[in-house]
Amino acid sequence: MTTASTGDAAYSRQQAWQLLTQWTQSESLRKHALAVEICVLAYGHAEAGRLALAGPERDAFLNLYSTTALLHDFDYERHPTPEEHPFAGVRELERLGWPAELRAAILGHAQYSGVARETHLARVLFACDELAGFLTACALVKPTRAIADVEVPGVRKKMKDKAFARGVNRADILQGAQELGVDLDTHIAFCLHALQQRAAEIDLQGSSA
Repeated sequence: MTTASTGDAAYSRQQAWQLLTQWTQSESLRKHALAVEICVLAYGHAEAGRLALAGPERDAFLNLYSTTALLHDFDYERHPTPEEHPFAGVRELERLGWPAELRAAILGHAQYSGVARETHLARVLFACDELAGFLTACALVKPTRAIADVEVPGVRKKMKDKAFARGVNRADILQGAQELGVDLDTHIAFCLHALQQRAAEIDLQGSSA
């Protein structure tokens, strides 16, 4: 990769995916990155429309959302502790010249990093991270293993079940919606719709029960 002198070079989704797969062998972690990307990119499209972006400016905007989501946990398999993740990954991204806004958003998605979520991108990444994982878990317990069979009321019910998907931080999901300024059900429905539209990419299209 050739880096810009400012350290804010724009890189492609293909380069982000290549970096992710170099650092992450786990299929489930790769699918999580894809699920988060789907949700974050859907919010990116909505924001680009609100800002009336078009042409190359819109493309660059959406590329930033996509690559940030793909890379938010790329170092987790090698550096899973709070002392290392996402700091180790962000240092590598800085060395490679990935954009400062991308790096700040990745730092901000970890509550313990102390980095404020000052951009729409940072708030969206935080809001979608835990929820994408939770929606995936909700789909995988369906007899069909299909995200199409997941509905908002069922998700809300599962959120109250502390024994279900214990690793998902419910407080982060709630806080994420609040930071975006959207109702929780609206946020769940938005991400659910995005995942349902691209279910085959994350192997949640389901099969016969």
